[in-house]
Amino acid sequence: MNEPRVFHPTLRQLRAFAAVYQLRKLSAAAQQLSVTQSAVSVLIRQMEDGLGTRLFDRTTRSLQATRAADEAIVVTERILRDLDSLGTGLRDLTSLRRGRVSVAVTPTLGEIVLPGPLRLFAREHPEIHVAVDDCAPDRFVERIVSGHVDFGIGAPEQSAADVDTRMLRRDHLALVVPRSHPLAGQRQVRWAQLAGHAVITVRPGYGIRPLIDATAARAGVALNVVNEVAFLATALWMADCGLGAAIMPAAYAAHGAHADRVVLPLSAPRVSRDVALVTKRGRSLSPAAQRLADVLLEVLKA
Repeated sequence: MNEPRVFHPTLRQLRAFAAVYQLRKLSAAAQQLSVTQSAVSVLIRQMEDGLGTRLFDRTTRSLQATRAADEAIVVTERILRDLDSLGTGLRDLTSLRRGRVSVAVTPTLGEIVLPGPLRLFAREHPEIHVAVDDCAPDRFVERIVSGHVDFGIGAPEQSAADVDTRMLRRDHLALVVPRSHPLAGQRQVRWAQLAGHAVITVRPGYGIRPLIDATAARAGVALNVVNEVAFLATALWMADCGLGAAIMPAAYAAHGAHADRVVLPLSAPRVSRDVALVTKRGRSLSPAAQRLADVLLEVLKA
């Protein structure tokens, strides 16, 4: 048994029907739609054939809507309103009049890189909401790959095949000590010179710790780690108190620097730790997310 054919009117047919229903004249509808009168007539006839019912009773001077047309116009106008709202909404998103951007960043890095760019972005696009996902380093890539955020700002310690990176800022590892420390008077410190000194760093396997351990091994030095912390902010104030020499990215070490703090580049080898814009491979950014990424690039590279 053959099932009845389902009719799906086109957008042109719906617009023609709505115009004729409102104006009751083919000529007036044709003028409103910027088409010929014969084109409007054909579109109405196509709808009537598809629906299997007459929509208008034609007289010499005007058209009279049938009961079927009175029922069809309710659905037609709702469809056209929804389509117009969709178009307006997408235009607003494209023109950055509204939207939402979510960014993953570790608390330490967020404190360094985000305030300036976010202030500038908020001034330029006050209607766009920026949500910051301040995640732990070991969750950073996962938040991006899972699609929980539009992009991330960070320094993934391990390369991932499913993300792309674009450098925002070049950084390197440095040593933080108080001015009273024996190494404070040097212009830079070789990794081998850390032997015998109390060292503060993050916990094993966490954040930059794998990079620190690998570099120390390459330099042939066994670090005397006296304190292992979860956050670089803790390592920073511990170093300021003279509890040990803290190893951390130079950008964070210089953040909020004061007169008694000395930040020394670590050399032999000098280890770069680039801050990057990290996106899920194969995923394009929304206009709002792309604009925030552009602002980050502009501000941080400047």
